[in-house]
Amino acid sequence: MAKKSITESDSLYDHLEQMSVSELLMNINYEDAKVASAVRKSIPQIETLVSAILPRMLDGGRLFYIGSGTSGRLGIVDASECPPTFGVSHELVTGLIAGGDGAIRKAVEFAEDNAEQGWKDLSRYKISKSDSLIGIAASGRTPYVIGTIKSANESGILTGCITCNKETELARVSAFPIEVLVGPEFVTGSTRMKAGTAQKLVLNMVSTSLMIKLGRVKGNKMVDMQLSNQKLVERGVLMLMETLHMTREEARNCLDKYGSVRKALEASLK
Repeated sequence: MAKKSITESDSLYDHLEQMSVSELLMNINYEDAKVASAVRKSIPQIETLVSAILPRMLDGGRLFYIGSGTSGRLGIVDASECPPTFGVSHELVTGLIAGGDGAIRKAVEFAEDNAEQGWKDLSRYKISKSDSLIGIAASGRTPYVIGTIKSANESGILTGCITCNKETELARVSAFPIEVLVGPEFVTGSTRMKAGTAQKLVLNMVSTSLMIKLGRVKGNKMVDMQLSNQKLVERGVLMLMETLHMTREEARNCLDKYGSVRKALEASLK
């Protein structure tokens, strides 16, 4: 009999329905506490991938994520947050999910089983050798993701992956694999839990470190953030007040004049 993968292994807990709400919450939290430690062990792999992607992005290359289900949604979330957070174009980081945009909200049956569709989806973006691709699959065996990575390799595109099992096919076909071994899920096989949390943490690390090295952060501030709501405008005002020792009115006028924290800082510090 084939050995179960880590992500499909039986939960360390049983008779969940007999637990009190307090017991459920405490045990879920206990398992969640293991995730950051597992991610820490994978930092050398994460560093290798980020270091490989960075020169391509400095030369104008883009970053793509591809996945299915929870993994695909997490990639889309990370990609969609880069423009408002760092002021980059929506084309710089793109997330794709098996089944198309409709699968973001509602699962598309068997979409992840099509090994050819991912490359077709990705080809619409005219992906090239200057770009990078990260496949995201907790199991490490999703055909949609593996097929896309294989095709990307054949086209000379840099490939990486994020998985929560060891020695998977996805890791084998990816040039720069990241394996975060978080152990069995609280609910057996429910990889939206610890595996999903691990993937989210790794994506945070990858995109944030890349954006910092691309110059989209100054000091520790998001100086290129889009001023798309009142909360962000207020954050920009506070940045200028603290950095330039302005009054609130002066900072607000300065931000209104230049339209971004970076431009306001550059103009005022000349």
